[in-house]
Amino acid sequence: QVQLVESGGGLVQAGDSLRLSCAASGRTFSSYNMGWFRQGPGKEREFVAAITRRNGNTYYGDSVKGRFTISRDNAKNTVYLQMNSLKPEDTAVYYCAADRYIVVPTAQSNYNYWGQGTQVTVSS
Repeated sequence: QVQLVESGGGLVQAGDSLRLSCAASGRTFSSYNMGWFRQGPGKEREFVAAITRRNGNTYYGDSVKGRFTISRDNAKNTVYLQMNSLKPEDTAVYYCAADRYIVVPTAQSNYNYWGQGTQVTVSS
């Protein structure tokens, strides 16, 4: 099992940047595929980004491509989400997710471990 704790959220203005972190417990972090999802007010939770455990392949949702970057530091048991050029529509609770066996990295149903979420609010 793995426990996930997100941090780095906050209130920023449109055009600003934020970096979210997700710290994972345990000594097998490198064996987990990691993902970021978000849920905006009145919206369903949606895929943001994912990074695989073996090759470090990355995947992004269409709305964040070119603005967000996912990365991982296995030595620190941490996955990051660098968010640039933030827009008001990026306002959401951002969740970190993990699982060892992923068929579709963009599908939240593939992830069994979730953090509690961190709030990101982007003002216009």
